[in-house]
Amino acid sequence: MVVNYSTAENAVKEIKSGQRVFVHGSASTPMSLLRALFKRSVELKDVELVSITTLGDDLFNIPDFGASFFMNSLFVSKNVRQIVNGTNGDYIPVFLSEIPILFDKGILALDVALIHVSEPDKHGFCSLGTSVDIARSAVKNAKHIIAQVNKQMPRTHGDGIIHISEINTLVNVDEALPEVNYGNRVDETAMTIGRFCAELIEDRSTLQMGIGAIPDAVLSCLRDHKDLGIHTEMFSDGVIPLVETGVITNKFKKKHRGKIVTGFAIGTRKLYDFVDDNPQVVFLEIDYVNDTKVIRANPKAVSINSAIEIDLTGQVCADSIGTYQYSGVGGQIDFMRGAALSEGGKPIIALPSTTKTGESKIVPFLKEGAGVVTTRAHVHYVVTEYGVAYLFGKNLRQRAMALIAIAHPMHREWLEKEVIKRFDMK
Repeated sequence: MVVNYSTAENAVKEIKSGQRVFVHGSASTPMSLLRALFKRSVELKDVELVSITTLGDDLFNIPDFGASFFMNSLFVSKNVRQIVNGTNGDYIPVFLSEIPILFDKGILALDVALIHVSEPDKHGFCSLGTSVDIARSAVKNAKHIIAQVNKQMPRTHGDGIIHISEINTLVNVDEALPEVNYGNRVDETAMTIGRFCAELIEDRSTLQMGIGAIPDAVLSCLRDHKDLGIHTEMFSDGVIPLVETGVITNKFKKKHRGKIVTGFAIGTRKLYDFVDDNPQVVFLEIDYVNDTKVIRANPKAVSINSAIEIDLTGQVCADSIGTYQYSGVGGQIDFMRGAALSEGGKPIIALPSTTKTGESKIVPFLKEGAGVVTTRAHVHYVVTEYGVAYLFGKNLRQRAMALIAIAHPMHREWLEKEVIKRFDMK
């Protein structure tokens, strides 16, 4: 099959001032296309970029970004945090499962989509690779599609198959995907939390894990478990050893039995090789993966997510530090609710008891301006390195005492005094 390729510089000339441009995210961030676009900054004005997490630490560090571009973020990643919290960007609070609705209904009408795909096969089909999530909807709805075709992008099974006839412009690249090794970030605190979480997970459970050191720590503590399944919005390298040793079999899932289901994957090259042409792993659209009806269909669904802080009633802030937008709502509430509704399911919030500077993450009140991502009515289990607090069915005072019991010892007296002020002075 003969495929005609353009250069990145020529491809992005299709983007005009005032347009809204979708940017493929996570390990599929189309870096060559973005760098070519940013070189046109002097020619452009009011180009709105829309994306979830992107990788590439210095990717958006261009002079006078705000003179040409505006980052309208659906989930704030490290490389755009400063932009989003300044005058050249903003954040849209939205459940990850509902982002495709924004594209489908034209609430965020897309002029152009910049995507990153695998090489076409002999039939002309490419794959959206490591990130199907919201990208499939973006491709369906954008008026003009520009694809970075990369021989190092894994070809993944599921909803991410796209024919070259759907793509307006193809750009050939040969570049390594960005890598993140969450396992290197696991410390003793994360391992202790991981062991407590592992004790809550029964054999034949179906797991969802968030991003970071704690999920990898939990996975490393599951080596003696049997017949676990995976249905998650994303996963990383920590899953691979459990597949290789037969701990993860997906045998007892009711949805997609025998398959690992995900929306996207971020990790090292080992992970990208693992998912490449692997029929055991299916990448599906996020409005399906994160649908609570689908999540709850699997028995013993376990959702493990983290938080920036949690107040004494169980309100979880996971997206902001006061008014500073740190990340996003993402899929936490999708899976927390889905797991709670699953037969034998367990929604878990797992977090260290303190910040790196020693401040308590269990607090009397969330910081002024902080967002409540998961309400106190949704929270069942909270885990720190000091144990497990079970909040479901407990009143406000009981919740406070349960959370104090897993707070760092140096903060417990202060928290107890706050409880007295709140409940004994009414």
